[in-house]
Amino acid sequence: MSFLSGFIAIIGPTNVGKSTLLNRILGTKLAIVSSRPQTTRNRITGIYHGDGFQMVFMDTPGIHKTRSALHESMVESALATPQEVDLVLLVIEMQHPDNPEIPSAVGNLKKTKKPCMLVINKIDMFPKEQLFPVIDHLRRIHPFDAVIPVSALKGDGVEALLEELKSRLKPGPRFFPEDMNTDRTEAFLASEIIREKIYFHARQELPYSSAVTVDKIKEIPDRDLLSITARIHVETESQKGILIGQKGRMVKAIGRSARLELEKMFNARVFLDLKVRVEKNWTRDPRALRRLGY
Repeated sequence: MSFLSGFIAIIGPTNVGKSTLLNRILGTKLAIVSSRPQTTRNRITGIYHGDGFQMVFMDTPGIHKTRSALHESMVESALATPQEVDLVLLVIEMQHPDNPEIPSAVGNLKKTKKPCMLVINKIDMFPKEQLFPVIDHLRRIHPFDAVIPVSALKGDGVEALLEELKSRLKPGPRFFPEDMNTDRTEAFLASEIIREKIYFHARQELPYSSAVTVDKIKEIPDRDLLSITARIHVETESQKGILIGQKGRMVKAIGRSARLELEKMFNARVFLDLKVRVEKNWTRDPRALRRLGY
């Protein structure tokens, strides 16, 4: 029997649960999540291994109206991904079937001519009878190859989604080893965890003006310790002051939360050296964006 494989894009508006869905499928936290929109900034590859098959998922930033070079980069990445894959999952949330970004996403899909399945997320929040009008409405927008209702948070419908995807895979190679669940580096994953904690602890617009880079990850065997040196980049001195907080309380809280999760991720004790640096107007500077990994 031939081995089956395929690349699958996960696209959709912001804050619909794309990253939560990827984490649910993989059974581990790979993509960071937040209740705030536009949390995902980079395309993240997640690899699902099955008996005789492999699915390579590509989680993308949410499609939204852009207001800076950073946002333009995020949306361009999301819209380009369907051209590079075999299948596309368009994820929307049940409570917003008329999201204004859906027609834009569908229009882009029509250009790629790739098979597309509609995933209606957050079905656990509404009675089931409300689902059918939503499906009818969305089928009138586009002839989706399949419509799968799910709750990424609770796992409802995810097995059905995987079975549907498996049935559409074609004979192909095993692109990644079985012990690999992403092609992202440890440094990238660590920077994302730190950034997630900024979203959790900071308020208002500050998380959107923050980026994180990891300078060094070093094992210290004699102390059974992993040392991580990272920087939080903000746009102004005032933002730096807010992020550090009175007597350093804010950055200490961010560092503490990040360290605890990093210890779970790496299964080791972690020493996290976290500094805050001003990178003036980095969200609007293409050169700074490239330097910071966008």
